[in-house]
Amino acid sequence: MRKLVYFIACTADGFIAREDGGLESFPMTGDHLPFIAREYPETMSGHLRKDFGIRDENHHFSSVVMGRHTYEVGSILGITNPYPHLQQFLVSSTLAESPDPDVQLVGRDPVALVRRLKQETGLGIWLCGGARLAGALYEEIDELVLKVNPLMLGSGLPLFRGARGIRRLELTDHHTFAGGVAVHRYRVDR
Repeated sequence: MRKLVYFIACTADGFIAREDGGLESFPMTGDHLPFIAREYPETMSGHLRKDFGIRDENHHFSSVVMGRHTYEVGSILGITNPYPHLQQFLVSSTLAESPDPDVQLVGRDPVALVRRLKQETGLGIWLCGGARLAGALYEEIDELVLKVNPLMLGSGLPLFRGARGIRRLELTDHHTFAGGVAVHRYRVDR
């Protein structure tokens, strides 16, 4: 069975963006980027893969699920097909149609989508963001990979919005980098 992995950048105090969705505070450079490009090449947007010299096959994921606000980070820059190397799903109850033919729009029930994807063959399913979608899929998440940035926002968009209940995690891997970023991989205990 395929796994749903919430792979996301966050601050040391658990926020994935500022309250207005801004990401300007997050470091966009650092010595952790070559590690991400090598270990998780599929998480690099299609337009960045060439810049990072990524030619590898996908290592962990063959599908990506993202919310509308996460998708719009790239679409406002004209990037409507952010991960052409993955099967892409955009979850939005407000969009009438997909902005790109290679991105499948899911208007409702992301839980049913993920449960169906888990039954299919392929690599894992990457939950790319955001907070509301992660909250809706809270019970379906099998692993977390957190890129923890060495900063605190004090307030902002949390890792999960609307999630309830304690979930125990087992740390299965971690890496720290000179710039202060740490990448932690957790398995969710069932």
